[in-house]
Amino acid sequence: MRRSLLTAAVVVCFAVAPAIGHAKTLKWASQGDIMTLDPHSQNEGLNIAANLYVYEPLLRYDENFKLVPSLAVSWEQVNPETVRFKLRPNVKFHDGTPFTAEDVQFSFARAAAPSSQYKSYVSGVKEVKVIDPLTVEVITDGPNPVLLRQLPVLGMMSKAWSEKNGVTMPQNFKDKEETHSARNTNGTGPYILKTREVDVKTVYVENPNWWNKDNKKGNVTEIIYTPIKQNATRTAALLSGELDFVLDPPAQDLDRLRQQVKVLDGNEYRTIFIGMDQERPELLYSSVKGKNPLKDQRVRQAMYQAIDINAIKKAVMRGNSIPTGLMVAPQVNGYSEEIAQRMPHDPEKSKALLNAAGYPDGFEITLDCPNNRYINDEAICQAIAAMWTKVGIKTKLTTMPRANFFPKIQKRDTSAYMLGWGVPTFDALYSLQALIRTKGTGADGSWNHGGYSNPQVDALIDKIKVETDQDKRTAMIQEALKLHAADVGHIPLHDQIIPWAMKKNVNALHRADNRLVVDWVVID
Repeated sequence: MRRSLLTAAVVVCFAVAPAIGHAKTLKWASQGDIMTLDPHSQNEGLNIAANLYVYEPLLRYDENFKLVPSLAVSWEQVNPETVRFKLRPNVKFHDGTPFTAEDVQFSFARAAAPSSQYKSYVSGVKEVKVIDPLTVEVITDGPNPVLLRQLPVLGMMSKAWSEKNGVTMPQNFKDKEETHSARNTNGTGPYILKTREVDVKTVYVENPNWWNKDNKKGNVTEIIYTPIKQNATRTAALLSGELDFVLDPPAQDLDRLRQQVKVLDGNEYRTIFIGMDQERPELLYSSVKGKNPLKDQRVRQAMYQAIDINAIKKAVMRGNSIPTGLMVAPQVNGYSEEIAQRMPHDPEKSKALLNAAGYPDGFEITLDCPNNRYINDEAICQAIAAMWTKVGIKTKLTTMPRANFFPKIQKRDTSAYMLGWGVPTFDALYSLQALIRTKGTGADGSWNHGGYSNPQVDALIDKIKVETDQDKRTAMIQEALKLHAADVGHIPLHDQIIPWAMKKNVNALHRADNRLVVDWVVID
């Protein structure tokens, strides 16, 4: 007997009257630029947000992160390994060609390609079968309890357009490949790319033929995105009226901003952490030759306990962070308050651990960090470098724009690095599989750039992938997280608190995924 996951009538996503008002332009900024317009190349927050203006998924999240129809109008579980999707009729890409099941099949395959960083969103998918032009079946390699929650970020591309423009494979961003899809777009979504000036400005205009236009919640008809690296400049532009919205207002400016504009606060589902090379026989960019001190758990623990996370929260984050010892945030299934308790800051213990590991005089190391991706990322890394140096791990800090940082760590050209990880599926498997599992095929270890490996943890993760009993699954998730924490496989720092700042006439819904959904924005 077929078990329906969700029965959805053939209606639009939002049964809400469109906002009343004239056409509006939204001018917004954050500290870094969109890295690429290829929707399957870089799995990174700002990139995802920008690409979803143009490329739509089969399912999307509503305001409460409930799954609702987008390009699929309904779906049902045909058997434990098969979900059948009915697609929305009469949807057209921006070039006027129809959206069909072949585009779905193509998009899933493209997202699984070697050059894609979107493998986590097609994890467990064995085959996508076209049943008819508006019906497709997604067949998984065993039961997949989180398949539907993998889909709201996976944008659908036109197979014909991709073939015509030679972009059937995603852009290889880490190797600095230039492709047509990196600067040009063709989706089904509410906005059409108008102009793209890298590191200067990206402009989108309303799609007059969007299938959901009559039910659009917001009134923004033009989007102008401008990357502004300098904190003071972003703040000044908002206060002067040059900008309508700032995604990442500087922590040091929040008190002033609250007096003059609207500031919305909320916890993000993103955890900031330090990754460490535990794989190479000799550590890169270090004074230690012939071996890798980060292979030793005692050294990793020394690095962990040298960090005064409460000092970082107070002095760097101005109170806007939640210190954690866990690799997933509280909104994520599998989170455990017990495991999230941090080991205490203890510099003397750090020195003792280094001595026991055979490094009584410490050693030199390099820490790689972005300087325009996370809230106060460079300042956090400066603080950590000083704390490590204080216990004998003499740290050289290298900071760089996100467009250079991500290719560097994706090549594993690093000894230690900062990274932030959000969980769009709201399930810890997303983090366990990408960050913690040993590197394998597909999504397995796809972001495990330090080469952490524990066979016991791998076995648990592989069971979690197909376990449908929620209690058993949660217990396995927490056991895997506990083993990883005991190994000090990574050093969790904090969960981000993300304030958004905007003019008082801008009405936006603050979201835990730190994603500005512009088709919901109303400007008075």
